[in-house]
Amino acid sequence: MTTTERRVAVPVIAYLIAGSALVVLSCLLGWWIFSRGEEPFAVDTAWNALVGEWWGPVLTGFSQVMNFVGGGWFGVLVVPIGGAIGLILLRRPWAAAYFLAAEAVSAAGVQVLKHAFGRVRPEDILIVSDYGSYPSGHVANAATIAVAATVIVPRLWVGLVGAAWVLLMAFSRTYLHAHWLSDTLGGALIGAGAALLVAGAFALPMAREGTDAAAKRP
Repeated sequence: MTTTERRVAVPVIAYLIAGSALVVLSCLLGWWIFSRGEEPFAVDTAWNALVGEWWGPVLTGFSQVMNFVGGGWFGVLVVPIGGAIGLILLRRPWAAAYFLAAEAVSAAGVQVLKHAFGRVRPEDILIVSDYGSYPSGHVANAATIAVAATVIVPRLWVGLVGAAWVLLMAFSRTYLHAHWLSDTLGGALIGAGAALLVAGAFALPMAREGTDAAAKRP
């Protein structure tokens, strides 16, 4: 076993265990919601009513921008491809492949859960959206990006910025009444879990890539 392989052995195990746990939690939360029928949790209805009282042009505009950036053709195609191109330009092709794979696995997981549970969205939704309220695809995408970025650039500030991005996305989705609060939690769980599981598969080539890049620096 090489030095690089020894160095990533523990992180790989941690990625796989944590990722699996988060995905299972997302599935369990979805099953709990499904078993209750169409009745939302008390915290869901309370939060939905609370954000309804905060309506204003600034928050509405902000949430609509987040809706565009975090989903649809822009969030599903432009963000992953743009991120991958940026990593390739930085000579991190394995990191680019990891980012694309994490985004694809996360999106697929979201669609599986949406069609498995078929939760009804809030009646006062302010935008047009697709089938299934649980989990939030926008929040899942935000969580995948946040975790993937932290895996690629393991710095505290990257993690903090990523966490803020996820929270802002979750707020915007509930502000637009596109999701219940619990939908955003489920999205964060499946998105982060997918990113960690895929990180387990890409950790070794990314570590070798980073070692090679460091060796080439003058």
